[in-house]
Order: sequence, then structure tokens, then C-alpha cells
Amino acid sequence: VQLVESGGGLVHSGGSLRLSCAASGFTLDDYGIGWFRQAPGKEREGFICISGSDSITYYVDSVTGRFTISIDNVKNTVYLQVNSLKPEDTAVYYCAASIEGICSPRPVEYDYWGQGTQVTVSS
Repeated sequence: VQLVESGGGLVHSGGSLRLSCAASGFTLDDYGIGWFRQAPGKEREGFICISGSDSITYYVDSVTGRFTISIDNVKNTVYLQVNSLKPEDTAVYYCAASIEGICSPRPVEYDYWGQGTQVTVSS
């Protein structure tokens, strides 16, 4: 079982990225898939989750309307489109999978984690 994130990078304020979370060893659609981020010196923050391919929950108001999540069941990959990036979005971004298929902003509810991808937004 493995999750691999990609797509991070350095962008200017207002820019966009598409982050990917590719799964192997299990089918993403059967799990709750959350995205988290962790900035230096701060706790890991869960901000969005998808379960059952179409049930999406936002946990952080600051990303609502700027970040969107989708799943490609053929590629077994979850995507996070991040638009209108701000310097305060700078963090390592992680995807995580919940065996129970639930969505939660709490890291302890998730069973598998990727290694993370760095997003840096310059002002």
C-alpha cells in the first residue's frame, strides 16, 4: 500500500498548481482521501477530503473557493487543484487514506500517508 504525492513547487502569489496523489495496492474510491498541509512550526492541518468519489468536505474556510479535489478512478489518483495561491499557503502538502472511508480533519483518523510535496508561494 502506497500513496505518492507530486506536483508541488515554487510559484508566485496568485499562481496555481495541481497536486497529485497516486495510490498503489488499494483502490482510492473505497477510502476517504484527505489532504493535509503542515507549515514549519505548525500542526498538520486537514483542509479537504473526498469519499465515495463525489462527497467532498472542506474544513478550512480560507481554501474554500480556491482549492478543489477530484478523483480519477482509472488512474487511481486524487488531484488537488490549488488556485489563487497566497504566501500563507506555503507548506508541505500530504494526502492520506482512511480505511473506514470516512472524512475527518484529524490526522489520527487516517491509516496511510504519502511522503508529502512542498508548495512554496512567494509574495
